Amino acid sequence: MRSKYAFQDFVTDTMARAKGTDLSISFKQSQEICKHIRGKMISRVYSILDDAIALKRAIPFTRFTNGLGHKSGIGSGRYCIKACTAIKQIVKAAEANAKNKGLGDQLKLKHICAHLASQQWHYGRQRRRQMKRTHIEVVLLESEKKKSAVKKEVPKTEVKKETPKEEEPKSKVKKEKPKGEVKKETPKKKAVNPAATSPSTKPKQQSQKKEEKQ
Repeated sequence: MRSKYAFQDFVTDTMARAKGTDLSISFKQSQEICKHIRGKMISRVYSILDDAIALKRAIPFTRFTNGLGHKSGIGSGRYCIKACTAIKQIVKAAEANAKNKGLGDQLKLKHICAHLASQQWHYGRQRRRQMKRTHIEVVLLESEKKKSAVKKEVPKTEVKKETPKEEEPKSKVKKEKPKGEVKKETPKKKAVNPAATSPSTKPKQQSQKKEEKQ
């Protein structure tokens, strides 16, 4: 008879456990069942075991598959009615211990394992058969509520505020001329000498010189 648990972690106030010793169930089948339901929520565990007992969905086998038939959608598997009913009773006992400790309904199967127990012999005069016995131990853990995702505030970078520039008075502001408009340059007038242009002055000067000579 085993007196200690294989669960090495420290059992806290949020945990509850139960144990079944010398159960008359197959050790190989118990190992496959424990591997399949380990780490799941307790509601999911009950639905898996109930489906196997009702022959709705088999327990998948990954290790002891020599000569084992296949099930639809699973591959190698068995229903394991006797082993599933015994394991379900141990899980219910652990759940009752959790309620006595005041734990909530959100329980998770933290640890479950099967150990090979002592195998006695059935009595027979000419032929005898060895018994199948297994130890089962279960540890339940109260699952934490999902914390609401809190957005981390990003530190805001300091931005320098620009001082507004003083507006210049409208009179001093030059109006920019549109680029499209171009001034047409007016042709410059040439300066004219009035003495050179007047034709009447030249003959008068010549007549005055002739009179002086006479």
